[in-house]
Amino acid sequence: MIFSIGAGSSLLLSRTALADDPKLSESDPAAVAVGYKEDAKKIDKAKYSNYAAGQDCSNCSLFQGKSTDAWGGCTLFGNKQVAARGWCSSYTNM
Repeated sequence: MIFSIGAGSSLLLSRTALADDPKLSESDPAAVAVGYKEDAKKIDKAKYSNYAAGQDCSNCSLFQGKSTDAWGGCTLFGNKQVAARGWCSSYTNM
């Protein structure tokens, strides 16, 4: 019985945490303003000439997750999470 209560509480907490940290959409006005893409391989290199191969959110100084996280916070987008493999024009080397 105790296990059931604990498992139910953990599930509730994880759902709440996910709801508090929504994923940033590429169509979000803030994302559009900086050319954010969930996959850095899809960056328009002609439009964003400052992009260099190997740059992505996971190795940007603004990324607030671990380098191994699939998604993490970014100081630019408040409580919205960015894809670790994403990129935007505000990319800053660590």
